[in-house]
Amino acid sequence: MGHNQVWKTLDSLIAEFRKRGRPVPPNIIEDLRSARTMMQVLKADPKRAENIPTIEMYLGNVESYLIFEAHKKFGAQFAEEWMQKLQDARKTSDAEDEPLESSSKFVAGVPRDQKWLRFQVTDEMPESAIKKLAAECGLSTKIQPDGYVLVFGNDSSIKSFIQKTSEKLQRRKVS
Repeated sequence: MGHNQVWKTLDSLIAEFRKRGRPVPPNIIEDLRSARTMMQVLKADPKRAENIPTIEMYLGNVESYLIFEAHKKFGAQFAEEWMQKLQDARKTSDAEDEPLESSSKFVAGVPRDQKWLRFQVTDEMPESAIKKLAAECGLSTKIQPDGYVLVFGNDSSIKSFIQKTSEKLQRRKVS
């Protein structure tokens, strides 16, 4: 299944909702972000196949809400068109997908040759823990005003950070 393409299609559908003046609940946006994070974890460590059901659960939650609301608010034809787009997206393989983040995307304060990711501060991963893990991986951090920490550095260090973060969160879930 082309998780990246399904993600992009759902993101486009959310943009369509907004263009038409329809709000999307924060929990749906959060599920889409969570799916993206899990997809990045899986990309960094393909051995973590246990993340695939979680990705599919998040994407499924977003899809079911959006398609139901699309049908209700914009009509059956609109909903069917988006269901077809999602079906086409599922037919792609993840190997054919483009990366979610373009390394050429400009982010203020990050040198062009470095990779980056934004990490949301939560109770499970407070700012201090994110900074500590980033430093252990040789990465730099910047606090952003929206509650995220910008983590940046070379590609292998970013992958190591994602893997360590994933392991730390898995240990907390088991505890």
